[in-house]
Amino acid sequence: MRRAESKIISRDQLREKLAGHKRCGERIVFANGCFDTLHVGHIRYLEGAKKEGDVLVVGVNSDRSVCALKGPGRPILDEKARAQLVGALRAVDYVVIFDEPNVEALLEILRPDVHAKGTDYTSETVPERTTAARLGIRIAIVGDPKDHSTREFFESVRKVSHG
Repeated sequence: MRRAESKIISRDQLREKLAGHKRCGERIVFANGCFDTLHVGHIRYLEGAKKEGDVLVVGVNSDRSVCALKGPGRPILDEKARAQLVGALRAVDYVVIFDEPNVEALLEILRPDVHAKGTDYTSETVPERTTAARLGIRIAIVGDPKDHSTREFFESVRKVSHG
């Protein structure tokens, strides 16, 4: 089994590796998220994504993009730690860190067969749906119902510590 750190690679390296997988007829699945801190909902999302193909690539938001999306005080864990945690999961084959507000550029570069999103989305609300459709990438909604939230977890910890 590969070490978690070895799964974290650059876009250029990833594009090259995925080309090899495609030549072998393997289906590429792309999933993404902040993963600030890893919880059971993330595990189920990524395991569900893996079932959609042969090779699972996970895009992890950079620290800068997490702060822009989630607000001050986030992320809790830095991008390297979050990427390593995601890479430690058996279902995950490759991890790439991205800085953009969405993954349209990664879909353009990597050209996966499937773009997997969590159940907090529908096929109509996936931000990259137009790009995916243009590129012939199927969107799959995977994982369990969205009743696990890092934000809610931290709010419950704050309530306990303050009262």
